This record gives sequence, structure tokens and C-alpha cells, in this order.
Amino acid sequence: MGKGFFNTPVPVNEPIKGYAPGSPERTAVLATYKEMYNSKIDVPFYINGKNVTTGNTRTMTPPHDHKHVVGTYHLAEKTHVEEAISTALEARKAWSKTPWEQRAAIFLKAAELIAGPYRAKINAATMIAQSKTIHQAEIDASCELIDFLRFNVQYMTDIYREQPKSTSDAWNRVEYRPLEGFTYAVTPFNFTAIAGNLPACMAMMGNVVVWKPSDSQIYSAKVVMDVFEEAGVPAGVINVVFGDPVMITDTVMSSPDFAGLHFTGSTFVFKELWKKAGNNIHNYKTYPRIVGETGGKDFIIAHKTADAKQVATAIIRGAFEFQGQKCSAASRAYIAKGIWNDVKKFVIEDVNSFKMGSPEDMSNFITAVIHEGSFDKLTKYLDQAKADNDVEIIVGGGYDKSKGYFIEPTVIVTTNPKYVTMSDELFGPVMTIYVYEDDAYTETLHILDETSEYALTGAVLSKCRYAITEATDILQNSAGNFYINDKPTGAVVGQQPFGGARSSGTNDKAGSAQNLLRWVSPRLIKETFVTPTDYRYPFLGE
Repeated sequence: MGKGFFNTPVPVNEPIKGYAPGSPERTAVLATYKEMYNSKIDVPFYINGKNVTTGNTRTMTPPHDHKHVVGTYHLAEKTHVEEAISTALEARKAWSKTPWEQRAAIFLKAAELIAGPYRAKINAATMIAQSKTIHQAEIDASCELIDFLRFNVQYMTDIYREQPKSTSDAWNRVEYRPLEGFTYAVTPFNFTAIAGNLPACMAMMGNVVVWKPSDSQIYSAKVVMDVFEEAGVPAGVINVVFGDPVMITDTVMSSPDFAGLHFTGSTFVFKELWKKAGNNIHNYKTYPRIVGETGGKDFIIAHKTADAKQVATAIIRGAFEFQGQKCSAASRAYIAKGIWNDVKKFVIEDVNSFKMGSPEDMSNFITAVIHEGSFDKLTKYLDQAKADNDVEIIVGGGYDKSKGYFIEPTVIVTTNPKYVTMSDELFGPVMTIYVYEDDAYTETLHILDETSEYALTGAVLSKCRYAITEATDILQNSAGNFYINDKPTGAVVGQQPFGGARSSGTNDKAGSAQNLLRWVSPRLIKETFVTPTDYRYPFLGE
């Protein structure tokens, strides 16, 4: 029962540690990495606060050393998924009535656990499982997840504080109820922060969750669940299952109590889940909330007035950090002919300076792509580019999976602005560039807008404000996150709410109150102080 209006700690973005040689954080994460890498763990799934094993297991291997096994995880059967659902619904009875400040305290504690005692472990797990460099692991698994937890608490209090106008004779108030039923979180391999945020933000608003992480992220997902458990998330509030995604999803979405889907992953899968919800719509007790952030074919367009070195750096960082495996990663660029020679020179110099290998060697800028399926898909595009007449690979193009799934950072130049790698999402370290005539800027903006089904992120670089204004106008539907004189990646919670439209998702902006509003169902309560006793209105008088 509420005993006051409470102010939560003011959220501040978690400072990014530098991991310079000799720094204590570098020493700590390398020691943790080595210990975890040379150990083997057995990961159960998690239902009603209990670890569950089946004996039906799969191995976990680092992408940069795929013959090295770091552990196993257990696969759930249909009965386990049904148990996760029933457990969640039972837990909802108490969790949905838990005062908001008590829920807030749990997730604020989770943020501090990651900032402190779990920092090296969650970073090392992400380096091992997803082949992230320490910088990429730090900004993802530590800083962004901490920020999600802290800022979402603030957004929750802001939402609850928003109330309607009342009068002297009637008090109007809004309750922000959790959804009726349970929610389903489906999370990707590429961001540990997303994996933690999707179930956590729904639970924070009083919902109960069945969570299915990506098979390629289970190693670090286990650390996330350890944090949630230590922070005090009650049994049954967040249940985690691994296994056949079709079976798990069919079981979840056939339940009449299915109330919401929070998804990050491929566009095709999200559309299939949306269709599945539509096919089941007559079975549900309530219309489910569907929130998804999916694919991207993110762009850079450089005007003739742009600084060539700035353009090259935006391409390098935007396209090749974490091997281009970000939904926001730049993968197509449109460069004005007048600056192209300089941009080309700088890009080739930078790519040739990269070191590639294990993230344990912190001099490596590039590591491996996530798994063999991704490797094989990318190499087909590279082989095709080597054979086609309207493209040229100006740097990179090599690959080797004998030890790890290594793809050389590759830059393709094409004379065809509709070439396949200008429109298809590759999700790897491949950038395709189209060089346009300096006086064809407006035409090129329209070509850019019409080339891809996606609309997630994009960037314009220019010293001319008229050119920036024109791009901002013509490309208004081409990117949910639009960057001026910057790379199209690196959204920060509390500063750049993230999401895109078209085939890139529902644009519900993770890292903002807009997303949390999707996980509540408001109830208006009007309390009249002096209740009428006569039905007659004045207009009825003789």
C-alpha cells in the first residue's frame, strides 16, 4: 500500500571505461575472460525461480574459435514452455500488485550489480559468446544495459505521474495497469543489453514474462539472469526457455493469455509472428501488444561539401565495428564524386590498418561473425561481387572459417545504385558505395529513399545547411534515427531513443517512455464526491 510519492535516483548515463593498457578494468576483464574461457558451464533454463535441466543439450562455442567448447545449454520441451506460462500467470497475482517503488528498487539494484561486481563477468561473457571487442562489450553489456535499467525507472515514474485534470466535485485518476496475461520476449544475439532490456522493461511495469534468448547469446544471457535473480526479481516473473523457436513460439502464442510480444530480430520472423498473432486473434482474451525492432539497410550520404576524412571515419566506424552485426550498422553509402578520391584513399588506409582475431587480444579491431550460417551467407555475396561486372571490391573480400568465422572487412564500389548489396541486409562487415555526380544530389536522395524496404538509421554529412535541410526533408521516412554529420550507429539511452519504421519495426523507441507505455493498459477512475439523486436536467423544465 502506498505511503508516499517517491522520487527515484536521477538517471545518469554510465561512464564508459577505457580499458587502456595497465588499467584496473583491463586487468580484471582479461583475468575473467581467461577463467571463463578455460572453464565449461552447464546452463539450465529457468522456470519459477528454479533451474531446469533435461539432458538434451547443445554446445556453446566462441565464434572466433568454434572448435573450443565453453559450455552446454539445455533444451526445453513443450511441457516446459506450458509450465513457464502457467508459472508466470500465477506469479502475476502478486507481482502486478507489488508497489511500483518496490519493482523500481529491484531493477535499480540490477543496474548497480552490473556497474560493479558483475561488470567484468558480463563483458567477458559477451566477448566470448558474441566475439565483441572489449570496447563493444563495454558499451553494450555494461553501459547500455545499466542505462536501460536506470532510465526506465525514471520513465516509469514519469508515466505514473501523468494524470488527467480533476474538478472540485470529481477526482479523475489513471492507473497504469500491467497487461492482462503474460508477455513474450524474443531477443537477438548481437546485443546483451537488448537481451536484458526486453524482458526487464515489461517486468518493471508489472508484467510477467516468458523469455527466449537467441541460441547464440545464451552464454551471456545466463549472466543477465544471475543478475536479475540476485537483484530480487521474484520467482515466476521472468522465465527463460531455450530450444526449438517454432515450438516455443507456437506454444506461447496459442495461449489465450498471450498479451504481448517484445521482439528484436529478423524482419521475416517478425512478420511471421505478427501473422501468427492475427491467425490466433479470436482465441485471445485481449488484443496483444506487438512491438518489434527488426532489420536495417542503413545509409550514409555525403554531399560534395563534406569533409572527406570525416566521411571515411563515419564509414569505418559505422560499417565495421562489431563486424557490421548491428541493426544500425552502415552498409550502403552514396558519395559525391568530387570528394570520392580522398574518401577512397582514407577508407582503404583505415581498413588495411585493422587487426583481426580474438577479442582477448585487445589490439584487434575486428573479430568473427556470429556463426557458420552468417559466414556462409556473407561469402556468397562476396563471391557474387567478385564475378559481377558492375561492382569492384576495392579492399577486403577474403574469408576463412578454419578456426573462427572471419570475414575481412570489405568495401564494394558499384555503378548500379540498385545493386543487391545496396538493398539487401547482409548483417556483416560489408560496405557498398555508389559514387554520384556532384550535381545529382537531389536525384540521389530520392534513389536512396526508394532502394530499400528498411528505415532504421541513416546519416548525412555536409558543410552546407541547405543540403542538410534537403536530406532531412526527402529522407524523413527513410530512418527512424537520423544523424547529421555523424555515423548512423551508437544510440545512447536517454539521448537517442532507438527504432525505425517501414520493415525496420514498429518504431516504439527503446530507451524511452514511449516503449514502456506499450506495456501498460490504463484504467481511468472517476470518483464523484456528491452523487446526483435526480435524473432530471434543467432543460426538461416547464
